[in-house]
Amino acid sequence: MAIKLAGATALLVFLLHCLRGPTVAVAGVEILSKSKLDKCEKTSASGDNLNCTKKIVLDLAVPSGSSGGEASLVAEIVEVEENSSTKMQTLRIPPVLTINKSVAYALYELTYIRDVPYKPQEYYVKTRKCEPDADSKVVKICERLRDADGHIIEHTQPICCPCGPQRRVPSSCGNIFDKMLKGKANTAHCLRFPGDWFHVFGIGQRSLGFSVRIEVKTGTKISEVVVGPENRSAISGNNFLRVNLIGDFVGYTNIPSFEDFYLVIPRQSGQGQPQNLGTNLSMWMLLERVRFTLDGIECNKIGVSYEAFNGQPNFCASPFGSCLHNQLWNFWDADQNRVGRNQLPLYGVEGRFERINQHPNAGSHSFSIGVTEVLNTNLLIELRADDIEYVYQRSPGKILSVTVPTFEALTQFGVATITTKNIGELEASYSLTVPSKIRNFSVYIHHFIISDHTSVYTSTSARHITGSFHLLCYSSIYNFNGLHNTGIMKLFSGNI
Repeated sequence: MAIKLAGATALLVFLLHCLRGPTVAVAGVEILSKSKLDKCEKTSASGDNLNCTKKIVLDLAVPSGSSGGEASLVAEIVEVEENSSTKMQTLRIPPVLTINKSVAYALYELTYIRDVPYKPQEYYVKTRKCEPDADSKVVKICERLRDADGHIIEHTQPICCPCGPQRRVPSSCGNIFDKMLKGKANTAHCLRFPGDWFHVFGIGQRSLGFSVRIEVKTGTKISEVVVGPENRSAISGNNFLRVNLIGDFVGYTNIPSFEDFYLVIPRQSGQGQPQNLGTNLSMWMLLERVRFTLDGIECNKIGVSYEAFNGQPNFCASPFGSCLHNQLWNFWDADQNRVGRNQLPLYGVEGRFERINQHPNAGSHSFSIGVTEVLNTNLLIELRADDIEYVYQRSPGKILSVTVPTFEALTQFGVATITTKNIGELEASYSLTVPSKIRNFSVYIHHFIISDHTSVYTSTSARHITGSFHLLCYSSIYNFNGLHNTGIMKLFSGNI
């Protein structure tokens, strides 16, 4: 199967295995790619130049895994072509490239703002002696609050409302004797913040994050570098390998911007800036900034204060719970109702995004979501070629047999076994092709080195269309200098 990689380069044969996602299952394919043998030139005074006179330059694309997940590939460089000619040279010890691309994520800067209560609540107490400075024996939970030093907290005193059917809490005023003996009935009202609190973070600029690890093994020597958006060029410690991250072929288009939102997360311990964001992702929410009151003086917004609650006009004539609408718990409940109807949440982070906050070195100053777009990252890989040995021998080869088992019904892939032999006196490099003129049927290309008087058994995958077929195919074997044997003509047949 032939593919094109970015850049005007020459021919190179790959034995490639692609791995998508977090599983360990490997699907093997062979790919005809491009590369070139070039001169080493010093491009800067810094230490990022290869220590060489010749180098192999490879320009390739590394795809993301499914939904932007991890991806890996293993490639063996077996042939190169010099710039000065079109002559292919086979490498005696092919360098093996292992490339691992991490998941891609969008990273957002966080700025801690304040803590807010999850569910502010209004309490009331029926009494006959309500006063702003009444103690707990009279107004119970609505007694004025004090701080850790014993100082009274402003605006925490109860608001006293008279009895009657049209009041904030309708109540009976009793008879005249109760009024004379016990005092006039009334209700004490107050705001309190029981239960959970949440941290509020402002969300800043976003950036893209991922890493690509490239390892090259030549014999017993291993060279390794890691590149990414923040480290776009790297050279190995032994000056054998250099990699440049060119970029992505297409820009990411589905990364959201949250600059008009606040992120709210449950408070794990004390108030103030947390050391980490915790793991209770099910309670994380993204809410528009206009839904918050950072100074607390606005009613019906997240972060409402004692001052806003107690300062309501016509307090006693207003409905119970006024000033306390549109709080965190309201948005959470709305999301749960949507999830119960098999709809996506509107405010919760979980269920809307993937791989939440799984970026490296996660702390309290940033958070991330997974990028689900599958895009190819362009890498320019350079290898020192001074010590590379080539195979120059030319020797005839022969195809001994071609065997294709019958395909099963509805099978998408089949396997052909081809036996080839070096019938000459020298070790040589060969390419094996099984071309077909049947539409939608492709047989992959094989490349191998065969010692003299040695046979090689090769299995190749064949993809086909559904239905029955009869394929008349010519199998050909080449060495690196040209055709040596057009061998067995065989009828492939099957019922698929």
